[in-house]
Amino acid sequence: MFRGANTLSLDSKGRLSIPTRYRELLLSESEGKMVCTVDLHQPCLLLYPLVEWEEIEFKLRQLSSMNAQERRVQRVLLGNAHEVDMDKAGRILLPAQLRQHAELQKSIVLTGQLNKFEMWSEEQWHAQMAEDIAAELEGDYEMTDRLKEFSF
Repeated sequence: MFRGANTLSLDSKGRLSIPTRYRELLLSESEGKMVCTVDLHQPCLLLYPLVEWEEIEFKLRQLSSMNAQERRVQRVLLGNAHEVDMDKAGRILLPAQLRQHAELQKSIVLTGQLNKFEMWSEEQWHAQMAEDIAAELEGDYEMTDRLKEFSF
């Protein structure tokens, strides 16, 4: 499971060093093989261990290519999906097209989301966090049934 936020640097070639605390799990779970794609609703990237991504692909196969909305989801997620392999130094190379989509420059935030990571530009991450916290403090939204049952 992945959790926590890490501020990291992209090198001039677009490589990102995966934090040491995640490397062993990624190696044992998927031999360092991952899939990176765009997020459908946010200006960030999603990074899945290959075994997790294969579950997503199974679900995408269940969608109908005859339904415009379902086809759009397939097209965006699969069309932007790139396999990335962690090298011996723990780095992955993020394709230029994906870096451009998420406006990733030098400083990025890698945040664990249980079975995957999100990758944000540091600036957009801080803006999104401020927006999310403000929305929670205002509380002027209708909670889903799952959130009503959630406690911590």
